[in-house]
Amino acid sequence: MPIKASELILNPDGSVYHLNLKPEDIASTIIFVGDQDRVEKVSKHFDTIEFKTQKREFKTHTGSYKGKRISVISTGIGPDNIDIVLNELDALFNIDLETRHPKAKLKSLEIIRVGTSGSLQTDIPVDSFVLSTHALDLNGMLHAYQIQSICNPEIETAFIKQTNWHSNKARPIVIKNSESLQKKLESNETFKGLTATAGGFYGPQGRVLRLAVQDEALNNKMDSFNFDGLKITNLEMETSAIYGLSKLLGHHAVSLNAIIANRAQGTFSENPSQVVENLITYTLNKIIE
Repeated sequence: MPIKASELILNPDGSVYHLNLKPEDIASTIIFVGDQDRVEKVSKHFDTIEFKTQKREFKTHTGSYKGKRISVISTGIGPDNIDIVLNELDALFNIDLETRHPKAKLKSLEIIRVGTSGSLQTDIPVDSFVLSTHALDLNGMLHAYQIQSICNPEIETAFIKQTNWHSNKARPIVIKNSESLQKKLESNETFKGLTATAGGFYGPQGRVLRLAVQDEALNNKMDSFNFDGLKITNLEMETSAIYGLSKLLGHHAVSLNAIIANRAQGTFSENPSQVVENLITYTLNKIIE
């Protein structure tokens, strides 16, 4: 049975619905950024740009950097947007859009997130880089899928116990990155650890303006979590969705974050745009090694 038109939605020109992309428009090595304005900050380093498009917050540039074809795409904010981006990217490579049948031979993509984040540990300073060896899903989006094969129950149970995780919240999920991509992108410039992914910016990350949060001590509990040396290094809104969906779909993913805030110390980078620029050039040069 072909995939129904209501499930895999295509635009009149045959491109996938949200991303406005056709298979020939996208490279198999893809950099994810959250902010659409950051796409140009990556692609300005390309030697050539062959393709540009934008629909809503999803902006894509495809080009070449020192002989390697690379795409950069803005995902917007949050795990719900990652659900759109990763499923549609996978469809471009692994579903025949004319017959609407999955292909017999599947293609594995390389996905590198270049984002910004706040550190939860005092020893990870602002203006540094964090490479996420694991992601801790706190938002629950991945529970819509069959995730048993990608979970790490021992770490998850330890986290639930230490934080006294409320039963009304989605069960936390821990997902590992792609070891092969980690080897390509790590160096003595990168801190490594567990990145927590929240479903919002304010209450879900413990920020209080006028609304009280369910557990005002949660960030402190996360700061002190330690599972055989694995600590929660930072808190953001995309990595666990990227890792989870990539694992399920057979793709390789690693998340790199420029640390622009230290939540434990209450500090913020004096030049966050420069930190992001440094991470972009670091990532591009690591990709081509």
